[in-house]
Amino acid sequence: MSGPGRTKLTVMNTKTPIPPERSAPLLNVANALTVLRLILVPVFVWLMLQPGDPIRLLATAVFIVAAITDRLDGQLARSRNLITSFGKIADPIADKALTLSAFILLSVDGRLWWWVTIVIIVRELGITLLRFIMLRRAVMAASRGGKLKTTLQMIGIIGLLTPWALFLPDALATVLTALAYAAIGAALVVTVVTGVDYVLQARRIARAEEAA
Repeated sequence: MSGPGRTKLTVMNTKTPIPPERSAPLLNVANALTVLRLILVPVFVWLMLQPGDPIRLLATAVFIVAAITDRLDGQLARSRNLITSFGKIADPIADKALTLSAFILLSVDGRLWWWVTIVIIVRELGITLLRFIMLRRAVMAASRGGKLKTTLQMIGIIGLLTPWALFLPDALATVLTALAYAAIGAALVVTVVTGVDYVLQARRIARAEEAA
């Protein structure tokens, strides 16, 4: 009640409604970079099948550009909240298409042993399939070892793709090629170790669900 000498108080709701969280649009810069990488893969393969070191150098440049988009699209998707279902599926497909095609072409060209390529292919495709299967249970994010594996693979691939002798002295070209093989060797070890780690992680998740 209000009366003489009393002040009528009006209670105002100062809370503003929180707008619902909007999902990221399908057409965004992160997805565009992923699509660009998918387009660059056949371009890279075609260039690698052409004769001549100048063309090989151009193929290496295309691979480097595609590898840069691999790093950028993930960073942009996370920092700008541009994560979409398309990106979750297309990004790993583009990554594997790029790296595995490079390994296969290096083996076809006689620059890399086939058994190394086969081990890496089995691991990459197997773990990618495992992560897709585990999506309905838990997200198996890339570990530090997985990121190290990718970095070593990229260094090794670029080192073996580049025709160093085209623009460097033979001695220096030989050293850089040897370093590339060392990076591939380290990548192979990390590839196998992280693959086993993913399998054990998936096994722990499955056992935890069974025990729940």
